[in-house]
Amino acid sequence: MMMNLFSSFDPSSNWNLSLNWSSSLLGLILIPYSFWFIPNRMMMLWNKILFTLHKEFKNLLTPSMKGSSLIFISLFSFILFNNFLGLFPYIFTSSSHMVMTLALALPLWLTFMLFGWLNNTTHMLAHLVPQGTPPVLMPFMVLIETISNLIRPGTLAIRLSANMIAGHLLMTLLGNTGPMMSIFTINILIIVQIALLVLESAVSIIQSYVFAVLTTLYSSEV
Repeated sequence: MMMNLFSSFDPSSNWNLSLNWSSSLLGLILIPYSFWFIPNRMMMLWNKILFTLHKEFKNLLTPSMKGSSLIFISLFSFILFNNFLGLFPYIFTSSSHMVMTLALALPLWLTFMLFGWLNNTTHMLAHLVPQGTPPVLMPFMVLIETISNLIRPGTLAIRLSANMIAGHLLMTLLGNTGPMMSIFTINILIIVQIALLVLESAVSIIQSYVFAVLTTLYSSEV
């Protein structure tokens, strides 16, 4: 019995070893076999998804950063694997923890900011004041734009972890009510849980895509 609603996200491992984060590497184990086997339908579908993402990210990036689309495709793949693995029973949901999401968002954002301010200082200063801003509002716009730039890694991290936590909590809440229900309501509960699982699968894809696209847009501004 759970003592706390959020205890379903608590790490738990045996043998006095911290094996919780090893679930983040399970997706990487599935990748290398594509390099020496004839591609099956799943690999052909995955390659098509990657090529589509490459075309989209290439259009969002500046001409000097075309090759960096591979970084954002890898970021999308890594987050997607972790989101999907968290839907399986008894697997640690690493993408629902701020330790992981902030570790992905903060270094990327900090790299973009350092690169922009060191190499394109004039452009970064001009970006703080949108075109057509009245002179009276310029100090306020600089303050607002500065705050919005500073909270970007936090919003990226919180958006991903909060969406992962919300769906899992809802499924946990509904699952805990099962022993108190009749046979008829349990059947309804199973249907609802399956629908929620499908919804969570869609959320896993959407959130990994949103994280990668927003990171791409932040990089194109510098």
